Parts: sequence; C-alpha cells; structure tokens
Amino acid sequence: MTELYDLHCHSTASDGALSPTEVVQRAHQQGVTSLALTDHDTTAGIAEAQLCAATIGIKLIAGIELSTNWQNRCFHIVGLGVDPTYAPLATATHNLQSTRLERAEKIALKLEKKRIPGALEAVKKAAGDGMITRSHFADFLLSQNHVSTQQEAFDRYLAKGKPAYVSTSWAELELAINWITESGGVAVLAHPLRYKLTANWMNRLLTAFKDVGGLGIEVITSRINADEIRRVTDYAKRFDLAGSMGSDFHNSTNPWVELGRLAPLPKNIKPVWELLG
Repeated sequence: MTELYDLHCHSTASDGALSPTEVVQRAHQQGVTSLALTDHDTTAGIAEAQLCAATIGIKLIAGIELSTNWQNRCFHIVGLGVDPTYAPLATATHNLQSTRLERAEKIALKLEKKRIPGALEAVKKAAGDGMITRSHFADFLLSQNHVSTQQEAFDRYLAKGKPAYVSTSWAELELAINWITESGGVAVLAHPLRYKLTANWMNRLLTAFKDVGGLGIEVITSRINADEIRRVTDYAKRFDLAGSMGSDFHNSTNPWVELGRLAPLPKNIKPVWELLG
C-alpha cells in the first residue's frame, strides 16, 4: 500500500468548513494514509479527529499551526506530533483565543467605519467555539456582496495596509517553537514562499528558525510548481531541514486545494515523518 501524507489542513476548530470528523473522512476518501490536523492556534479538534481516524484506519497526527512574530513580521509554524495536553501549549492556545477575539473586535470596528456593520456577530456565529480568523471576515464580506471572491476580501480590506487590517502581536518565534518541541512535536515552517521574502531575508529567517529548534520546512503545498519545489528543496538541503507536505485544505469549494492532492516529496531530502514518533 502506498503511503500518502497530508500534514497541513484545517477544520471548523479554526477556519475550515468541515468538522474534524468530516476532514478525516474526506482525507480517507482521497487516499490519505497519514493526516495531520493543524488548526490555527488550537488543538480543539484533535480528540474528535482521532476518534474518527481510529475507526476508519487512517493515522492521525496531532498538529497545530501557530501564528508567530519574527522581525515584526508574521510567520506560520506547523507543529506536528504535539501533545495537546502539554500545559504550556494548552495555556498558550487559550490565550491565543483571546488575542484572536480582540483582533476580531478591532477588524469589525474598522469595517463599521467603512459602513459595513454586523461583522463581529457574523464571524462569532460562524466560528462557534473555534478560533476566529480573517477568513471568517472574508466569508462575511463575500456573503454581504461587498466582494466577489474571498481573495478580493483580503486584497481590498483585510491584507496588510488595507482599511480593515489589524496588526497583531503573536507569540515570538522562539517561544512558539519551544511550545511545539517541548510537547514532543516537530516545528515546520509553513508555506515558505507565501511570505514573498528576498533570498537574503529567507536565509536570515531559516537561520533563526534552525537556531531556536525548527526542524522542517513545507516543500510540497497545493498549487506549487516544479520551479518552486526546486527552490524550497534547495533551502531544505542547505539548512538541513526535513521536508514536509500539506494541502492547507480548508473547504471543498476550491478544486485546486484538495486533501492528498500533492506532488511527491523529492527523494533527495529527509521526510519530516521520519522525525515523528
């Protein structure tokens, strides 16, 4: 049986459209054999996902995607194989929920000043007990016909420098990686090309990432092309980082982002799953 890994996806515990159970079931249908549920700043969906995974015969890796600050910029770090009961991590996720609620209140206030009321109530309802993310605001703006796509919501309102953008103080990179590694997990830099860093800045980031205990980098993501794979593979080799792969699946409406629909990991780098217990 061919192993198929997808080590980055989201459920309704953060900004995904499917419940943890539904994510696991869909991954199984797509042929995924090992799945990491990596919701934003929370492990709330892990227990449910593990129950489902055990019944259908798929390996579930407990994960999280932490928002971090380094050099006044936000970077996402995926933790694979974490222990959700590890006290410092559990405390951090509780505090991050408060941080995200405060940010949501500020975003909603900015939208009100643009004569777009009702955002806070809508995103709270949509998120339920899960983490509120900017994607919830994008969905709200789309539902109210202020934009025609979710991406347009970011481009016009939610991205850095736009009217409803709110700068947020996330955990420092070193602290977030400590939470992951001390809970028994492996820290992976998520979607490295999305930050649009120059080569010099990427070298600085990866040096800092390695220095504080980072061990992996996402080499394969959805919609990545051959040239981009070569670029990230080169970073993995130069910084001795294990390669990870993940779709960053959120919902079934985007045909280009699907659980398990991923290029193979290049054979000349160490797979991150070899570092997992």
